[in-house]
Amino acid sequence: MFPTKTDKARDELHGGRRTLSQRERALLLMADGRRTLSDFSSLFSNRDEAAQAIEALVQRGYLQAPEAPPVAVPLPPANAADTFDGKRSLATTRMFLFDICERMFVRRDPALAQQIRDALREARDRESMLEIAALMLAEVEKSAGAERADSLRERIDRLLPLTDIVH
Repeated sequence: MFPTKTDKARDELHGGRRTLSQRERALLLMADGRRTLSDFSSLFSNRDEAAQAIEALVQRGYLQAPEAPPVAVPLPPANAADTFDGKRSLATTRMFLFDICERMFVRRDPALAQQIRDALREARDRESMLEIAALMLAEVEKSAGAERADSLRERIDRLLPLTDIVH
């Protein structure tokens, strides 16, 4: 299934009211008719949980299946942006994600940039940071391509602590 947003989902994402959880909103932002269940699995602890969340959002009218799935395009190999070997921390990761938000989204989609900023301010653990990163990388891939998204993904992986310990 390649879920897409409905008008109800767009209202949720761009409206002033928030009725869904941060994870559900991240899922809605990623739902572009090109992503599969595997792409959404990074937001959840396992694939079944992702499937249940998608199904619940379909049932509630936020997502729908497109009429025809898109043709899969193989991704180019990932290339590291640099060789960062500094100290891993949530604070460093958060600042990096804020920087990417400012560079990639503020001019193109100010509402999305504000949603990302708000989510980053609320993020307190590795899991929530990964959710926000997944959302951002999905948007980067759409606007700047898979190679750029992969490069940023590698950098985020080197910044995030391996555990929830804050340095």
